[in-house]
Amino acid sequence: QVQLVESGGGLVQPGGSLRLSCASSGFTFFRTYAMGWYRQAPGKQRELVAAITRGGTTNYSDSVKGRFTVSRDNAKNTVYLQMNSLKPEDTATYYCNTDPSIIGWGQGTQVTVSS
Repeated sequence: QVQLVESGGGLVQPGGSLRLSCASSGFTFFRTYAMGWYRQAPGKQRELVAAITRGGTTNYSDSVKGRFTVSRDNAKNTVYLQMNSLKPEDTATYYCNTDPSIIGWGQGTQVTVSS
């Protein structure tokens, strides 16, 4: 059974940085899938904010472009999200999944940007 475990969230001041990690287990073919980072703010739909193909090509939503960087380590079956210049509107629960999402969602990791 494939499991995704997100970590690295927390409370940070505006302008600060966080690095999220998503470790997968039981995902034998991790390296063959595009992976994405999604977020869901209270009262809003879950949205894809960053994605990385199996070849390493990245894509970002306009709201995070230039501030977030997605990367992956196929040897560790892990995907990362470096978040810089964080804004209060980045506050959300962050999840990883394939892109498009085909795996059951993990618990996510909460990111709160507030002074």
